[in-house]
Amino acid sequence: MARRSVICDCAQIRDPNLATIDQLARLELAARQLGCRLHLRHLNAAVLELIELAGLADVLRVEVEWEPEKGE
Repeated sequence: MARRSVICDCAQIRDPNLATIDQLARLELAARQLGCRLHLRHLNAAVLELIELAGLADVLRVEVEWEPEKGE
């Protein structure tokens, strides 16, 4: 049986905070409980940074790639 996917378009998240990341983690948990896989799309840098800060990059299955700052 193929695993179903749930796509969450995060493009409209403007000023994320840790409550935002908590809700994304809860959405991931709900999707898993239903046998689905959550796919987060259009994440901006602020959302990615908070996911990494919260230690949830592996749970939410996002890869955070940082650009080196100029001069490094």
